Amino acid sequence: MGRLFVQTLEGNIYSCKHCKTHLAVIEDIMSKAFSCKHGKAYLFRNVVNVTLGEKEERMMITGMHIVADIFCVCCGSNVGWKYESAYEKSQKYKEGKFILERFQILGPNGSTYRRIQEAQIVGSDVDEE
Repeated sequence: MGRLFVQTLEGNIYSCKHCKTHLAVIEDIMSKAFSCKHGKAYLFRNVVNVTLGEKEERMMITGMHIVADIFCVCCGSNVGWKYESAYEKSQKYKEGKFILERFQILGPNGSTYRRIQEAQIVGSDVDEE
């Protein structure tokens, strides 16, 4: 196993709640209107310090997508997923973008997000507003 290089971010940072590894900056948030099985999730243009899992088809609220789970490079916690491709034309804007589950990350001020016990969302995606 090689040496682990971790990128350090500056500014308002979202980090892994388990090991505090930097994952994204607030300026890269595209939307806070997403949801996952644990509650809220944010769509980011870019994230760092993650590894990609296997690509798989997953049915979301907005249709079928090919996604890959993303894991913190330091502790291995599943922190969200990457949209590899979308079948619906209206969902193509998500391709190459990342979801960070708010339950799995610390906010810029160190805040945590409580898990929603009642949420039984299968195939999470954008909140319908």
